[in-house]
Amino acid sequence: MKSTLSLRAVLIASAVFLWACCNVAFFRNVQAVLSDSSWAGFHLVSLALVLLGLLLVFLVLFSPRPILKPFLVVIFLVSAMTAYFMDTYNVIIDSDMIVNVVSTDTSEAGDLITGRFFLYLIVLGILPSAVLLPVRIEPVRFKAALKTRFKLVGVSLALVMALMLISSAFYATFFREHKSLRYYANPLTPVYGLYKYGKNLLATPPHDLTLVGGDAEISEKDIDRELILMVVGETARTDRLSINGYPRQTNPNLEQEDVISFTGVSACGTSTAISVPCMFSVFDRGGFDSDEADLTENALDVLKHAGVNILWRDNNSSSKGVADRVATEDFRSPDLNSDCDEECRDEGMLHGLQAFIDQHPEGDILIVLHSMGSHGPAYYKRYPPQFEVFTPVCKTSQIDDCSAEEIGNAYDNSILYTDYFLSRVIELLKNNDSSFETAMMYVSDHGESLGESGLYLHGLPYVIAPEAQTSVPVIFWFGRNYLDIERADMKQLSGGEFSHDHVFHTLLGLFEVESEIYQPDRDLLHLARSLPRLDEVGSGARVSEMK
Repeated sequence: MKSTLSLRAVLIASAVFLWACCNVAFFRNVQAVLSDSSWAGFHLVSLALVLLGLLLVFLVLFSPRPILKPFLVVIFLVSAMTAYFMDTYNVIIDSDMIVNVVSTDTSEAGDLITGRFFLYLIVLGILPSAVLLPVRIEPVRFKAALKTRFKLVGVSLALVMALMLISSAFYATFFREHKSLRYYANPLTPVYGLYKYGKNLLATPPHDLTLVGGDAEISEKDIDRELILMVVGETARTDRLSINGYPRQTNPNLEQEDVISFTGVSACGTSTAISVPCMFSVFDRGGFDSDEADLTENALDVLKHAGVNILWRDNNSSSKGVADRVATEDFRSPDLNSDCDEECRDEGMLHGLQAFIDQHPEGDILIVLHSMGSHGPAYYKRYPPQFEVFTPVCKTSQIDDCSAEEIGNAYDNSILYTDYFLSRVIELLKNNDSSFETAMMYVSDHGESLGESGLYLHGLPYVIAPEAQTSVPVIFWFGRNYLDIERADMKQLSGGEFSHDHVFHTLLGLFEVESEIYQPDRDLLHLARSLPRLDEVGSGARVSEMK
């Protein structure tokens, strides 16, 4: 016989379950923040009760009686999956992370789906749903049900307000100083993120592609052909490169080359789905909108207008719409990539490139290589066995089961392989020095948290993201047809503060494109050439900041 419960009992029980079982990350982060407070215990209890009250208000207001059970089942499942990612990686699931998840391919998702994921899904999602579904909810009249809901909301809000009034001084500053904590409220944050994602998806009416740089043309003064290889990196951190001062030798190959490494570059976002379209977009980070960017031409389109031959090769999860209107090749499978073992390697994207170059006897050439780089959490998969130099390494996607040393070793090995891959890119360019002005531009999409402050992976809201997720390496190499003074200018500039906002105009500058859309003050080459010469201002000259 089915058990019978009142509407009130079902809603309260569901709220208590979500509060107690799906908010471990919230309580853990709150406790860490309050650890030094003399009133830590009292404030922790107060915050816990506030969260419980808000969860109950949420369920009461958004669980219509006709679909109460299906609604709660969905909430249990969403909360279970969210709890797994927050408890395991200390990430949050907001609208930007949902965009990233939607655009993630199956191979990347596979690294995140572990045995523990299914354990969370079963224990926190499927089991409570199985308990709920057979329950018979007492039938009541509409007015009585409405009265019950009003009472629950009233009592919950009264509790929340009373707690905040009792500790008004605490609440007046707490969430202002610790904004990130509210993002850990489960399922409030992921549900709001889904709502915001859906709203954005439906809000932008379709319209024709907005033309950008239709007047673009190569300067008549440019009599040499350009061959530029741009490598879009994945999850590389500025501070893990030995060419930037990291004590471990993670760049033995690049250290042998005359490269210029920019150390003060900020990413446009903390996820690939945002950063890659943003860096090629004409919009800066403050004005970037994913939906608008999808319907607006980008740097590749402008270069195509100017007559540049463009090829995008991808060993990651796609170009995120950037390369929709240029030639693209997918190197994530052995069909094209001949360098595949446990997964297809970035080096495989170089195979056949010389033939592509030879097939274009006229015009400039841009080749973009979207690498797998250091994509987590399975850093150990990102490099061939011979690059496992730093040991012991974390050999699982469940990185919270590994020590900080093991995680760092696996990540550094992936950087070591990226170093090798970039050296092979440079080798290809050197082989074409006699026919082109050659250059390499490497730009990572975002950084990565490796357990610092309990944070892993990436994707935190930009306003609260640590520098580890927003500081990205940018590396240039120039062939022999570039003047030594130009290299010196770039090196002088490399310590300044820049961002992904400079990528669009630097690409146009590399090809000497003339267009009304081009902004020389955002072209790193133009900025370098505009600097006072070191021999004119003294050897102590430095660039502290140029934006």
